[in-house]
Amino acid sequence: MNSVLILLDRLHDWIPYYETDSILTVSDYLKHKSLVKESRFVINLSNDYSYNSEGYYASLLAQARGHKIIPGVEILNKLEAGQGIRMDRNLQRICYQWIQKNEITDDLWYLHIFFGTCKEKGLEKIARFIFDHYPCPLLKVGFNNKQRNQIESVQSLSLNELSNEDQDYFASALDYFNKKVWRAPRSPKSSRYSLAILHNPEEKFPPSDKKALNKFLDIGKKMSLHVELITEEDITRLMEFDALFIRTTTALNHFTFNFAQKAQQNEMVVIDDPLSIIRCTNKVYLNELLEKEKIAVPISMLIFKSNHHTFEEISYQVGSPFILKIPDGSFSVGMRKITCEADLKEAFDVLFEKSAILLAQEFIPTEFDWRIGILNGEPLYACKYFMAKGHWQIYNHADNGKDRWGTVETIPIYKVPHTILKTAIKATSLIGKGLYGVDLKMVNNRAVVIEINDNPSIDHELEDAILGDELYYRILNYFVRELERKHH
Repeated sequence: MNSVLILLDRLHDWIPYYETDSILTVSDYLKHKSLVKESRFVINLSNDYSYNSEGYYASLLAQARGHKIIPGVEILNKLEAGQGIRMDRNLQRICYQWIQKNEITDDLWYLHIFFGTCKEKGLEKIARFIFDHYPCPLLKVGFNNKQRNQIESVQSLSLNELSNEDQDYFASALDYFNKKVWRAPRSPKSSRYSLAILHNPEEKFPPSDKKALNKFLDIGKKMSLHVELITEEDITRLMEFDALFIRTTTALNHFTFNFAQKAQQNEMVVIDDPLSIIRCTNKVYLNELLEKEKIAVPISMLIFKSNHHTFEEISYQVGSPFILKIPDGSFSVGMRKITCEADLKEAFDVLFEKSAILLAQEFIPTEFDWRIGILNGEPLYACKYFMAKGHWQIYNHADNGKDRWGTVETIPIYKVPHTILKTAIKATSLIGKGLYGVDLKMVNNRAVVIEINDNPSIDHELEDAILGDELYYRILNYFVRELERKHH
């Protein structure tokens, strides 16, 4: 696991805080490479990040030495160039409400951000948003009160600029950001690497249930890995870890994609990586990609909001009945079975509210879908996902809230039809080398790919029914192998 190193212009700057062996001057860090041999997480608290300054070179050489550094050089360049960011309407509203409540009348007002947190109650989401774009330990952000409180400037803040109250808050924020600075390790046995598993405890249909998540924790401990569950609120802690495993449903306009991007930017090993999320979460993109590579998919047609398509026109292309989907739906949400013009009109009214483009696909009724789990280009598990009783989908989302879903039968890999395995492996080779779940139907001895999931289900006693603990070991071992490859 990474050990923490804090860089200061002068050791004297640390007098207001607890004593620690984790501090070093910027000059010593630059001059004496031998002082820091092992892989470290470095927090650069220089008072001067300007181009060609020692503070700037500390971040530059940290990256060259293979250390995880905050702030990185690209962030220092952004701060120097004054690159701005704009808040969306939701954040603007939060800002406006806070302004009204606190009776702020200045044309310009400033917010201090400490590792993605702030003292001002009610502005926490804004602090996290800015830190996500500017991961720098201390920030001073100016807001324009006359321009809907949009961000006017983002600057680094020096330790010697902090008030006594700021110093207290900074110490707490640093402690929260990386507890290893002052706290003893959780176990006397050192861990080889640290893995964060991002999950959402409130998610209705999570990709892994609690028992499966606990399996990852238990198996990780046996492998001398530090595995920890984190949530959306832990974005500021992400760089404490060597790797990220996303176990909550992914989407592009979503915190999961932000986590994946930030992990990749900091050279962490990550499943799901941003490119896999982009390629898998949009059914329109995926359908065109598979067709281009001559992989069998259902007959499909793009439906545009502006074109006023009729049931007769669509069914002529894809058959009747047909399935209408939003591009980024998951767990059977955002899908309608269309049997007539009235169905189509009702579906348009609902689905076009969510997307300007829909995908119409031929309806292929089968008793079950195959789900092949693929990890690093090799089959990991195979399941038959049966349709919900009396329904055409695996998940039946009832209007009364009493959702139902079909049974799952886990099958040994050697019993899976060869064409199913071959097609699943070929399809995922177009996406990447991570963990995927390929949904297929067998039609007249031909494997037809329905979709590829970048975030496939791993539930206790379902997907792991054949391999048991071995399944969790193989996934965790993938992270270990990738980390060892990166470090050598």
